[in-house]
Amino acid sequence: MQTRLAAALLAAVLAAPVFAAPRAVVADPPRDAAHPARNRQVLILSHGDGMNALFMLAAGAGPKPTMVLLHGLPGNEQNLDLAQAVRRAGWNVLTLHYRGSWGSPGRFSLAGAGEDVEAAMAYLRRPDTVAQYGVDLHRIVVAGHSMGGFFAARYAATHDDVAGVVLLDPWNIGATGKDVAAHPETRQDAIADLGDDFGNSLAGTDAAMLMAEAERHARDWDLLGTAPALAGKPVLIVGAEHGNAAQVLPLAAALEAQRGAQVRAVTLPSDHAFADQRIGLAGIVVDWLAARRPRTAPK
Repeated sequence: MQTRLAAALLAAVLAAPVFAAPRAVVADPPRDAAHPARNRQVLILSHGDGMNALFMLAAGAGPKPTMVLLHGLPGNEQNLDLAQAVRRAGWNVLTLHYRGSWGSPGRFSLAGAGEDVEAAMAYLRRPDTVAQYGVDLHRIVVAGHSMGGFFAARYAATHDDVAGVVLLDPWNIGATGKDVAAHPETRQDAIADLGDDFGNSLAGTDAAMLMAEAERHARDWDLLGTAPALAGKPVLIVGAEHGNAAQVLPLAAALEAQRGAQVRAVTLPSDHAFADQRIGLAGIVVDWLAARRPRTAPK
């Protein structure tokens, strides 16, 4: 039954009409000489360590809607082209590297990365951050790709301080843990696949340690359990046909089955990194954000 449902959902989203890309995706706005767009490097304190972060600030005066954009594991694809399009649409974008990743001090772990997301959201709401960077506290969206999508979903499901959540081919860590625990003969291949692109990006861990962590938390980290709480908020979920579709489609179905759900689910015919659908991906996200931007945001 679940297989038939997933197939039907996939056919529906692939048959959806293609819309013209919003202007912010394909064109630069005029320069605002008084309040230009700018970047600010910041350090976000998480459990004693200062995470490297970049605050991409939108042009214009006054508070701006703001997106926190979380990268995946290990974060080779940071979606900075998407961040630039979102900024051109009038949004600030905060990106960060979790403790123990990409030069941020500390030891990386999945549980620790979840703590880092909490720290980043708390930083965004500090009065000095709001005043210095012009953050509209009523329009904060948390977004994430792959592992970042997992943490975005979990944060939004347990907090009421976000105006929406964007999940880009999210990794359901709990579902992976359950699959490996149920089929231990696949563990070594799963570990090899997980660590295929780590390089020197992570400190204090390896793929085997992270897979063991996923197995330990298989039950409490299954994103399907977040569906009732998550569906009460505006959700955009973009899956990749050749990526995590097997995990994303059941999540999308669980969200859409909730009473009063505010969910838009799209599947793109691309890989996990949306390598050949970057403009399409940005167009979907910017179009969805348009319903949550202030009237003064550029069109």
